[in-house]
Amino acid sequence: MSIRWKVALVEDDRRLARAVSAGLGEEGFTVRAVDTARRGLDLVRQWNPDVVLVDLMLPDNDGPEIFETLRGETDAAIVGISARASVSDRIAGLKAGADDYLAKPFALDELVARVEAVIRRHRGKGGSRLEAGDVVVDLSEGLAARGGVQLGLTGIEFRILAGLMRNRGQLVTYAQLAEAVWAVTTGPESNSLEVHISRIRQKLEAGGRSRLIQTVRGLGYKFKLE
Repeated sequence: MSIRWKVALVEDDRRLARAVSAGLGEEGFTVRAVDTARRGLDLVRQWNPDVVLVDLMLPDNDGPEIFETLRGETDAAIVGISARASVSDRIAGLKAGADDYLAKPFALDELVARVEAVIRRHRGKGGSRLEAGDVVVDLSEGLAARGGVQLGLTGIEFRILAGLMRNRGQLVTYAQLAEAVWAVTTGPESNSLEVHISRIRQKLEAGGRSRLIQTVRGLGYKFKLE
């Protein structure tokens, strides 16, 4: 594996966490493990992993709500791992935002195969690039740069920027962005989108560079070269 894909493991069973971390590490993955939902959310926000492996039965979260919380913060592939293996449990997990669901106990080989499969689905959708001026968004690699310098966007920030660049010069409404980024039409929490836009602007405009994302008050945003 030429790219060391990043896997965030949220599992409170230390023995299992060590085994999974070691097994994935041997297959070329970079793994960071934490043992609570709160720490998992912090890890996802700070590290921007490619895959999140999360147990449904954590000390501070017992149920599929963790998938909804994670999906609001990242577009990483999310794989649930749990001793709850009924059809209803799996369906609830998938509906809450998981991309895959693996019942315990599982074979490490199967886990590796599942992780590789969700990465292919998320990252292997062609080599499309969006370009505007000195800004480049590589959709296949999940990377964005300005002037040749990587922007270090989170997953959510990357999807917002890509959505704006696809519609360069045109108004993109709050609802359109919410549907593209969170797969909902009702929108995220009231100020969540504004917060993400502010962070994107900070990264795009570092070093005094020109503003590219314009606010259309009460309606949405435009990506426009000045």
